[in-house]
Amino acid sequence: MFDVYYLTASLLVTWSLYRICSIGRRPKRYPPGPPTLPVLGNLHMMPKEDPHLQFQQWAKEYGPIYSLMLGTKVMVVLNKDHVIKDLVDKKGATYGSRPDLYIGQTLISGGHRLLMMRHGPTYRIQRKLVHIALNVNKAVAYLPYQEMENRQLMYDLMMTPSGLLEHLRRFSSSLITSVVFGFRWKTFDEPRLQEVFSLFDNFMRLNATGGAALADFYPILRSAPAWLSPIQQEAIEHHDVELPFMMKFWLEAKEKILNKAIPIDSCTCGVIVKAQQQERFSDPFAAYISGSLVEAGSDTTSSSLYGFVQAMLVYPDVQRAVQAEIDKVIGYNRYPTMEDMPSLPYVRACVKETHRWMPTAILGGFPHATTEDDHYNGYLIPKDATILLNTWTIHRDPERHPNPELFQPERYFGDDTNSFESANLPDVSQRDHMNFGAGRRFCPGVHVADRSMLLAIARLLWAFNIKPKKDADGNDMLPKQDDFIQRFVVHPNRYECEITPRSEKKAQIIKEEWEKVSQNLDEAGQYIVNPIRG
Repeated sequence: MFDVYYLTASLLVTWSLYRICSIGRRPKRYPPGPPTLPVLGNLHMMPKEDPHLQFQQWAKEYGPIYSLMLGTKVMVVLNKDHVIKDLVDKKGATYGSRPDLYIGQTLISGGHRLLMMRHGPTYRIQRKLVHIALNVNKAVAYLPYQEMENRQLMYDLMMTPSGLLEHLRRFSSSLITSVVFGFRWKTFDEPRLQEVFSLFDNFMRLNATGGAALADFYPILRSAPAWLSPIQQEAIEHHDVELPFMMKFWLEAKEKILNKAIPIDSCTCGVIVKAQQQERFSDPFAAYISGSLVEAGSDTTSSSLYGFVQAMLVYPDVQRAVQAEIDKVIGYNRYPTMEDMPSLPYVRACVKETHRWMPTAILGGFPHATTEDDHYNGYLIPKDATILLNTWTIHRDPERHPNPELFQPERYFGDDTNSFESANLPDVSQRDHMNFGAGRRFCPGVHVADRSMLLAIARLLWAFNIKPKKDADGNDMLPKQDDFIQRFVVHPNRYECEITPRSEKKAQIIKEEWEKVSQNLDEAGQYIVNPIRG
């Protein structure tokens, strides 16, 4: 009898060890990838700095599609435009979900954050509301907000050019809160705006910790006691601060809309208020819809514009060429407008090239996930696989973009599409860039973002000369290309430059245009009369 028990125990131990050691191994049918270690898989190889460069190197070694084994999970990395088209675009139902992000979505966000929400009924409700609020027709309606924020940006840059990054961040943040809530930011240093950035930075910090990753790669750790997993307690504490903060913004906007203090069709919250009356969803649910939009829009356009200004420093010939086009079409006595854009192909090409050359979503933003098993080119892509869009590698592919490291807007001459139209072209090799994602997770704010970039770039180069500062020896102090701050939204490391009006006449126009629109603002910088009528 003892021998039977001994044999049974030995078999159980052997089987358990085999199961444990099989964790992290790459099944034969999966896409290829770097060698794995038992239990860890490729976790020990994941880069802490410049991950886009390591993912690019793996793409060179393993081809258009490869896999990384991350503990109990698998990540499939897509490195060619046609692979993204075949899978993420054409099979949106299969590739349109998100990974199970326990720390970021369950604990921090109460399951409500659209950015990280898995596919399902709740996601469909939120996505539908966002599309109603940000579709192409609504984007046109928000143009008065863009005009206001753009005019303040021009004025701020003329008055304090050393505050370039802060002015761009105020511009981007004020535009998105105008679109979502109907209020704006007068200055960058307003305490509530700083809290927006602080909360989002902490949210991203918590998601980037090893503890958060381990809870995703080894789900058994989610039941660990708090003293073994302090990240879980931090996540809960963050939610306890974040939810009331988002609720305050939402409830203030909701009250103004219901009391008709602002037109119901003047902001995204109007759409949410209408839907809440019909669907009866909770205020926390609504607060996360509006709050998530503010998070997504506060730093993206500003980061892209900061990258564009850097390009003008590093590639002054491009700056002169674009200015020549603007001067020929616009002249010297008025601002460029959206109506001028069809006549400004160099400006439109600069928008596209900025997104390609310095993508803010350098690794495709938040990854996708599969909802069922799929097969592609003989490979098995399993259900619940994490899908990463390797944006940097695609944008720097010399077969797709000759001399990809150079900022060359001319590569887009003859391309009259906007970002949304380009993303839906049948021939993916003709798509301009991947900066807004793909498939069912394509950025819903693309129409607003495109217009903001067009107006900002056209007016920046109409109004100002952008030049590098000089060192003590009179040499140009140029920023280092491809030197990024590595966060969820990527932008160049801080640099210095000189921004000066191109003429006294243009400086006077900048001042007059700001004075004209600022008459519609009170002392706190808020609209006296909302410029969008419902």
